Amino acid sequence: YRKALDKNKLSTDAGFNLGDALYKQKKYEEASKQFLDNSMALTENNKKSASLYNLGNSLLNNNKIQESIEAYKNALKLYPESKPAKYNLAYAQDLMKQKEEQKQKDKEKENNKDNKQEDKNKDQNKDQNNKQNQDQKEQQQKQEISKEDAQRILDAIANDEKNVQEKVKLARAAKDKVRTLINW
Repeated sequence: YRKALDKNKLSTDAGFNLGDALYKQKKYEEASKQFLDNSMALTENNKKSASLYNLGNSLLNNNKIQESIEAYKNALKLYPESKPAKYNLAYAQDLMKQKEEQKQKDKEKENNKDNKQEDKNKDQNKDQNNKQNQDQKEQQQKQEISKEDAQRILDAIANDEKNVQEKVKLARAAKDKVRTLINW
């Protein structure tokens, strides 16, 4: 295909086939460049759409998700009936969403680690204060907890347990998500 392009630099078919060959060799960066150049040279909408679709596939395999989404959108603008382009666009958008969710989870984990360290320090201080307070209370008088106070404490504990259960369910649901990939 390179020889054909050397003989006729305007051959869009040779350019498309070269990009396809590079893609099959898993040279996604070179294939992306070839498909981009080819799509610019093409005037026929169906062929230009196919070139943009392949550009999207190359970019997606090169972990350039946002760029691949744009390529699929451009391909669909030229040829809206393309089912593979619609599917791959949806797939790339799902990947982007998962990537953003993972970043958010990582950020939350980092915040939780920081908060846990702060909470741990606060808990240690509280434990010391609680111990002193308990000693003082025991020295003063032994008092009974009223029913209302006991009920409030039990409600708070039950509420904390519900929150923990919800977090566990969400974590399990995130692990159970199944990704499917159709190789077109």
